[in-house]
Amino acid sequence: MPLDDREQQILAEIERQFYQDDPDLANAVRNISGRGLSRWAGRLAIAGIFVGIITLIATFRYNTFIALTGFLMIVISTTAVLRGYRRRDGAGNRESEGPGLWSSWTAKIRNNRRFRPPS
Repeated sequence: MPLDDREQQILAEIERQFYQDDPDLANAVRNISGRGLSRWAGRLAIAGIFVGIITLIATFRYNTFIALTGFLMIVISTTAVLRGYRRRDGAGNRESEGPGLWSSWTAKIRNNRRFRPPS
């Protein structure tokens, strides 16, 4: 739900006061990004894929339950990696690169899959 003009003016005034009162804190807040956490989570998920593969291969002949656990680790970690990539791709973090091949390809697929009533 977009803000109306009055709410936008109030928000702009609060922002101006914030920058005037404590410019160091304002610059610190401006420079904070969620990339550190998302990078850490992505690396952890990729490590989970490798650990799952090693667990699956190493224990398949001896203990099927542990091998199944390794397989589930692969599936969960892969899902986490793909969700992180989709979230990053959809958030517009790569605005300077312009529309990429991946996003244009997925947009074409989405448009083709939409229901079109017969004319």
